[in-house]
Amino acid sequence: MINVGIIGYGYWGPNLVRNFAELGRCNVVAIADLDAEKLALAKRRFPAVHMTTDVDEVINDPKIDAIVIATPVRTHFKLGMAALKADKHVWLEKPMTETTEQARLLVDEAERRGKVLHVDHTFVYTGAVRKMGEIIARGDLGKILYYDSVRVNLGLFQHDVNVISDLAVHDFSILEYLLKEHPVAVSAAGINHFPGTPENLAYVTLFYDSSIIAHVSVNWRLVQCTGSRNSSVAPSIAATDSGTEACRPRANADSPCPAIANRPGATHSRTVTPNAIRTLRSPRLSGPSRFSSAATAALRNVAMMAVRFMVISCGGEPRGARSLKS
Repeated sequence: MINVGIIGYGYWGPNLVRNFAELGRCNVVAIADLDAEKLALAKRRFPAVHMTTDVDEVINDPKIDAIVIATPVRTHFKLGMAALKADKHVWLEKPMTETTEQARLLVDEAERRGKVLHVDHTFVYTGAVRKMGEIIARGDLGKILYYDSVRVNLGLFQHDVNVISDLAVHDFSILEYLLKEHPVAVSAAGINHFPGTPENLAYVTLFYDSSIIAHVSVNWRLVQCTGSRNSSVAPSIAATDSGTEACRPRANADSPCPAIANRPGATHSRTVTPNAIRTLRSPRLSGPSRFSSAATAALRNVAMMAVRFMVISCGGEPRGARSLKS
């Protein structure tokens, strides 16, 4: 049994606590949050779990094997490094860190200490993405020409990261899993419609040596067209806690809808962590461990976001493409 301490019981933390508690191979020992009211709610749901406002108490608890961090991204590096130096395995919410250098330091520290460092790129573990990977690997699609994604979230507007760090990072992880190659250049443009807040809408284009082009549109609003007074909204495929309605039957018999395992990626991402801790190997997405571990893949995603900061202006005016080879 793996003893787990969870730091952060805000927007996503309750889902993490529930999933780890239900795995059967993990024992949630402690929950830390600065908000006493949130801890009181957690205590009602999980009366046997220790609650504290002191994160150091959780990190330094000798009974705890792994630390789960679901806090604002600005705290990820400090908390993750502290946990690794306390000889704990670390499970991080996405995005991994604010900078590429921070991500590299975490990966190096985890490898030096022989600890598992896992980043929760949830969609890589969904049945739909796994099925798409199988179809591509079989060659059913022929030569891949392009990837196109429209990703929206009608829920929380983030205040510490913009929409690329919040949503496009999912597509970065999916692209790495599906294509097995890295982009050589990226271009991005975005805008914040609400002064003083991060960009809430962005368009990202990624270029590959194989001539594949990937386009990602991310938005904290699902809209066809938005004006200053109102919006014309289009329906979308719904993602739920129990799974994703990923495909509808088509009228064209030549385009069948494949059977997709209806497994929530969030739950499966939590499942791979205890397996990795037992074997002391970072959860793998595909291929060689060093190249394709969830942590090193997350590091590359942070690098792509860092390039994005160079090509996107605060007002949303594009500045062109930036090579990832430089």
